[in-house]
Amino acid sequence: MTHTNHPGKVPAFVQRLGRLIPPPLAALPLSAGWRVAEWLQALPIPTDLHGRIFEITVKDLGLSMRFTCQGSHLQPSWRGEPQLKLAASLSDFMRMAAGDMDADTLFFQRRLSIEGDTELGLVVKNWLDSVERPPRLVALLHVSIQ
Repeated sequence: MTHTNHPGKVPAFVQRLGRLIPPPLAALPLSAGWRVAEWLQALPIPTDLHGRIFEITVKDLGLSMRFTCQGSHLQPSWRGEPQLKLAASLSDFMRMAAGDMDADTLFFQRRLSIEGDTELGLVVKNWLDSVERPPRLVALLHVSIQ
């Protein structure tokens, strides 16, 4: 039996495991990373996001993360429904985070789905497009994407 490994293809069992993790719990590592970014005075969160709940779904991992913005903190949201949902593959999210791909391009290529509050979606999109990214973060993302 020949076993072919498809690069970039996430095994089905990983997707099933990802779906078992509650969105607020899945958000913990990214929230912790954001605290470090805040400490380094990088990636400031727009005031329009304060008090809002949004969800990010990494489609190929079957993983959803739910956040709320409290002050300058991005933290897991344990209550309430998300006002905005973003969904894309891990590599597309990483390309957006590195500044290599913009949300509009991914949206019109149907690789990024956006549901919910349109105004909040524009705030997030504009933030992602304009935020200054720390060079070390961009370098790390470029290594991870390849």
